[in-house]
Amino acid sequence: MNGSAGRRRRGVRAWLVAVLVALVGAAAVLLAVLQPWTPEFRHGGLTIAAAPGPVPVAPEVRPAPDTGPAPSAAGIAAALGPVAASPDLGGFAGSVTDAETGTVLWNSRADEPRVPSSTAKIMTTAAALLTLPADQRVHTRVVAGATPNEIVLVAGGDPTLTARPDGEGYYPGAAGLSDLADQVRSADVRADTVVVDISRYSGPTMARGWDPIDIPGGSIAPIEPVMLDGGRLDPLVEYSPRSSTPALDVGRRLATELGLDPARVRIGTAPQGTKRLADVASAPLRDRLRDMMVYSDNVLAETVGREVAVATGRPASFEGAAAAVAAVLAEHGFDLTGVTMHDCSGLSVDDRIPARVLDRILATAAGPEVEKEPATTAPPPLVPPLGAGAGSQSDPADTGATLTDALVPLLDYLPVAGGTGSLTSRYVTQNQVGAGWVRAKTGTLSVASTLAGYVLDRDGRVLTFTLMSSDRPPEVSRPALDAVAAALRNCGCS
Repeated sequence: MNGSAGRRRRGVRAWLVAVLVALVGAAAVLLAVLQPWTPEFRHGGLTIAAAPGPVPVAPEVRPAPDTGPAPSAAGIAAALGPVAASPDLGGFAGSVTDAETGTVLWNSRADEPRVPSSTAKIMTTAAALLTLPADQRVHTRVVAGATPNEIVLVAGGDPTLTARPDGEGYYPGAAGLSDLADQVRSADVRADTVVVDISRYSGPTMARGWDPIDIPGGSIAPIEPVMLDGGRLDPLVEYSPRSSTPALDVGRRLATELGLDPARVRIGTAPQGTKRLADVASAPLRDRLRDMMVYSDNVLAETVGREVAVATGRPASFEGAAAAVAAVLAEHGFDLTGVTMHDCSGLSVDDRIPARVLDRILATAAGPEVEKEPATTAPPPLVPPLGAGAGSQSDPADTGATLTDALVPLLDYLPVAGGTGSLTSRYVTQNQVGAGWVRAKTGTLSVASTLAGYVLDRDGRVLTFTLMSSDRPPEVSRPALDAVAAALRNCGCS
């Protein structure tokens, strides 16, 4: 019995030991799985994969293929039929051209003068490309005044100057007012008065057909030959309210930088032959044209138009600039019948341009490259350029370049659908087939919406287009215009 009891006790002890071992083993397993300081505990038992290695990115821009079949008028008409008939377009006009051949494949009331809104900037840009050097800059200077106590800020046509302490204003590459002030201080001039010379421009500061409410609304400032950040009161906000006295603002800020009384700033004229004390320059024309087109900047358009006017011997005014732009384009062979312009930005509700005109400019810019034989003598000009002097960016008479060579940068200045500038928020939730493929200048007024640019169709063919809508609010007409351009992208129109 004792032996039996001893065996039972040994059996119990063995069982207890086995149970304890099992429990300890189970606890170890549980601790191994559930210990709260491990990533597996925090992520429900899932393991975290190692971060992937870097992936090289090699973006490239490739030309449209030469093998794309030619689109037909019937194919374009079939593609556009449903969308061009949308009642959301209101009064509608348009033109579509095959860029390779220059053939107009579709048009609707394309000869009818229409409110262009900001697509008018296509004309301004084209005239600038045909007249001015790509690296042209405009200068703001300070010179000695008529009396020892005065200095004169001479405005040369730069609205992009910035007074931000870090020099990073609204416009990339803009000159800094602090640089101007530093140069004045280095000149060791004893002055207590700042005179602002705005005689570079003439005529009114607001164009016919402009609404003064657009100044606080952030679309425009009175056009004077010097501004801070385009006259914006908040220098980093696109549609910030603008100043009604932009040139005086610059003079007052310069006075503050120099420790002078801003109340002692006035409009006046620099004396002839006076000593130059300071000089800063804008970004080159090519950059200003890009910003003007991508962001539809009205102030830049008006000031660039005045540069064209000066280069062609006309007054730097609304009338002179609009006449200069039209004259340059006409002398380069563009038919401007039906064009009436009161500004260079398209902000005026009294402007008129037929869709045919804008589409022809775009088709010329997108036309085929022509291989030119080296010439031992200067070839005859295709069309004599008006006012294109020495150093002109594109003078066919001087370089043998074609009109397409001169205008092709225009295509790179157009916003990308769903990607950049004034098209950033379009083609995102609607008409997505056009995102990344449509490149176009937008135009929006309460009385008209427009879209003009180019697109690669499904067959790989470049089509240029100008689309003009009226009598519908922008929130209705713009998606309808986008749908027309998207239909061109989705078109296998051969």
